Amino acid sequence: MLQDNLLLIISLLFVVSMLAMLSNKLRISYPIFLVLAGLAISLVPGIPMIRLEPDIVFVIFLPPLLYSAAWYTSWHDFWKMRRPIGMLAFGLVIFTSCTVALVSNLLIPDFSLACGFLLGGIISPLTR
Repeated sequence: MLQDNLLLIISLLFVVSMLAMLSNKLRISYPIFLVLAGLAISLVPGIPMIRLEPDIVFVIFLPPLLYSAAWYTSWHDFWKMRRPIGMLAFGLVIFTSCTVALVSNLLIPDFSLACGFLLGGIISPLTR
């Protein structure tokens, strides 16, 4: 499978890196920009379907995203706003993750609830 679609995978990785740089120039949050671009790319006819196991996403892709979000945290601002952050950190993230999971499960065919929670977990801490 990998050898058959290697050119497609390399091309998509190139597109993702270019979109990440473009989102930085346009000052748009890159996760939202990449999700919208992924939706647009999925509408291009003739692109073969690539299956990705959810376990691979949990192990390989999710930890670096969460780590990079934590790495760029301003600790001075974090300490100054610790009470509102603490109150919103749990409730708002859980609400956003559940909302994204349910909406994506209802709107996207064959999109499981587990994948919806994964998408919500990726989007909720990175939106600003």
